[in-house]
Amino acid sequence: MISIAYAMGQSGAAGGQSGGFTAFIPLIIMFAIFYFLLIRPQQKKSKAHREMISTLKKGDRVVTSGGIHGRIISTDDTTLTLEIADRVRIKINRGNIAALNQPSPQSQPSVENKAD
Repeated sequence: MISIAYAMGQSGAAGGQSGGFTAFIPLIIMFAIFYFLLIRPQQKKSKAHREMISTLKKGDRVVTSGGIHGRIISTDDTTLTLEIADRVRIKINRGNIAALNQPSPQSQPSVENKAD
C-alpha cells in the first residue's frame, strides 16, 4: 500500500514541474496588455510634449502647467520669458509649458443685405 502512495506522489510531482512555464503565461499576457494600454500611449504623449517644447519660438501663445496663459517674448536653452499682461513678464522653465494655445480661427459672420 505504501508503494502505491509513493508511486502516485512521483507522478504528481512530475506534472507540477511541466506546468511551471504555463504559470508565467498569464503574467506575460498581463504585461503585454499593460504595455499596449498604459506604457506605450504614455511614451507617445511624452515624446510629443518633448517635440512641442523643442519647437517653441518667439511669439507663440502658450499655457503653463500652472494654468498661466502668455506669449513668448524670448527664449533661452532652459527658460522662456512670457508676457502675461501689458509689461508683465515672467521667466519659466521650458518643461513647465503644458500646451500651445492655438488661436481659434475667427469666422467672420456673413452679413447678407436683403432688399425686399
